Amino acid sequence: MRVLVVGAGIAGSTVAHWLQKAGHQPTLLERSHGLRRGGYLIDFWGTGFDVAERMDLVPRLRREGYPLAEARDVALDGHRIASLDPQQFVAGTSGRYVSILRSDLAAAIHDSLEGGVETIFGDTVARLTEGERGVHIEFLHAAPREFDLVVGADGLHSRVRELIFGEESRFERDLGIAVAAFDVDGYRPRDELVAVLHAEVGFQAIRVALRDDLTMFMLTFRHQGPVPTDDLDAQRDLLRSSLAEAGWEIPAILHELPRARTLYLDRANQIRMPSWTSGRVALIGDAAASPSLLAGQGSALAMVEAYVLAAELAATPGDHRRAFDAYERRLMPMIASKQDAAHGLGIVFAPANRRDLLLRSVGMKLMNIRPLAGLMLGRSLRDQAGLPTWPGR
Repeated sequence: MRVLVVGAGIAGSTVAHWLQKAGHQPTLLERSHGLRRGGYLIDFWGTGFDVAERMDLVPRLRREGYPLAEARDVALDGHRIASLDPQQFVAGTSGRYVSILRSDLAAAIHDSLEGGVETIFGDTVARLTEGERGVHIEFLHAAPREFDLVVGADGLHSRVRELIFGEESRFERDLGIAVAAFDVDGYRPRDELVAVLHAEVGFQAIRVALRDDLTMFMLTFRHQGPVPTDDLDAQRDLLRSSLAEAGWEIPAILHELPRARTLYLDRANQIRMPSWTSGRVALIGDAAASPSLLAGQGSALAMVEAYVLAAELAATPGDHRRAFDAYERRLMPMIASKQDAAHGLGIVFAPANRRDLLLRSVGMKLMNIRPLAGLMLGRSLRDQAGLPTWPGR
């Protein structure tokens, strides 16, 4: 089948990999003019790690990842409040865990295609018309084409979802928190293989030293309403106004904004839908069910959704409707449980008041006690997703 995959990020490149393996002809369509760079450091583990292993990506991910030695929570003056050992997480996943930049994971997945999948950069879908035998696609720039199926892997603000299911506002659940991530070179101080965290009422900042003298910053802060996603000056202005009263290194970090190589800014919201498929169109990744940054595992879950969708299509040749139904039955309850778990985690990423800030600080200190840390982490490290066997194996 000819399958248009809209979005060449983690979800889109993963599903293209497996669709190609199943003998289909995927075409990747990406709005940006190349693979997206920047973003934040993610903790990658669970069933998504299993998918990466089946794609032979794990050796590269380990090489490009960051084996953090400490997560250090600091006060206004920089002194250590609490210190967490990331190896507790690693041990809880039997070593199947890596911290890696989201963009590096996406690049590794796309490189696995080895040029065997047509990729169209700098374009998107203008109109989508479904018929009994296929889908007619009108692009913003390229000439129209026909496809058998369309997979929307185009993120939180999915164009495919809007065209088929309706406006984003129908499915978006506002968690009241925004996230920004950017990196600069030459920033000081620099703490190798340490994630330095600082929180005040209304926000949290994370600083991580990367290779080549780069430093990544991730800022999560309380924010209601829209955020500018395409206007760089407006993004900088929002960050400066939202964190104008913040202490610690925040003034110095904001001063670096004009030197940032890339800047990501968006709402840390969820997408919740009663169905991820309609006719000949299926959604995966954040387009289908963004769990939000607060839930974690968004990248891993996107890879799981991509693999399961492709596996079900391979198992039911010529019957995409049956494959779509199996895809939803297998994953929707588990994804919903991950989304539900995220709602109480705003206290960690952006404490709403001084009580929340105190509870966050106490929780961080309790994580230093190994037995308690094991109990606290145990539930979050249990991954209920299961992968279907690839047809023919």
